[in-house]
Amino acid sequence: MAQDRDPENPDATPERRRRFTDRAASSRGAARFDNQRQRGGERKPYVKRDGDRTSRVPARTSRPPQGSDRRSGPAAPQLPDDVTPQDLPASARNELKTLSKENAEQVARHLAMAARLIDDDPARAHAHALAASRSAGRIAIVRETVAITAYALGDFALAVRELRTYRRISGRDDQIALLVDSERGVGRPDRALEVGRAVDRSTLTTDVRVELAIAMSGARLDLGETERALSELDIPELDPDRAFSWSPGLFAARAAVLEELGRLDEAQHWQRRAEVAADALGAVDADLEVIEVDEIDEIEEAAPPVEEATD
Repeated sequence: MAQDRDPENPDATPERRRRFTDRAASSRGAARFDNQRQRGGERKPYVKRDGDRTSRVPARTSRPPQGSDRRSGPAAPQLPDDVTPQDLPASARNELKTLSKENAEQVARHLAMAARLIDDDPARAHAHALAASRSAGRIAIVRETVAITAYALGDFALAVRELRTYRRISGRDDQIALLVDSERGVGRPDRALEVGRAVDRSTLTTDVRVELAIAMSGARLDLGETERALSELDIPELDPDRAFSWSPGLFAARAAVLEELGRLDEAQHWQRRAEVAADALGAVDADLEVIEVDEIDEIEEAAPPVEEATD
């Protein structure tokens, strides 16, 4: 069966974009909820970027409130009794202090439920995010959560709108990679590159810089600029001898681009490094963010020395 192609770039098929995305995402992910301000824990992967936003996208009732903190809409999803405001990180709860106590607690519970459900049931997670937005639409973390859950559903257009609002309210660029990737998702790789280039990368944390490089590389692939896609990944954080929290995704992204270039031996080498780095990171204390992987063939047989990362 013939695949749909971008009329401006016939080489950038949806399947090609998914292949790059899935290879990189399988090791990387992005911590979106459990501590959005500290960016720790399990990371939710960037998913497909083929401009197809119909697969799991709810009806247009998913549009969040605009111009008002409160707006009529679907009934809020039920909150289990075991979900409490304290399930949301303190830094996130702090953003809700401008709300009344009762409203802040309800919003916090919906955000906590979104965090709980995002991996297994993104549609329900999104419903909880939207319920929070109907009561607290001017709170940055609420709009951020709507964006993240919309992204998880494949509603990239909504994710773009909400991420822009989040940036305007918060003044933060910590979700810039997700914004770039969402622009890719709606079929605007040129715009994705424009957004990514406009950010001063020296102001970003290391993990955000790496995520941005991966998203920018994907946008280059969407445009058929494979050599430039590889260049986007030539960053100081590409250290083949040590595994940081961001290394598996970065290594896998490089492997995917090398495969596109037909450099299969190199691609296999970097994919192997991605897998070894992911396994090694999973075998050490989560508080220690970097391990030595000098002996890549022996890392599965002996525990490597561990050292703390410096940003």
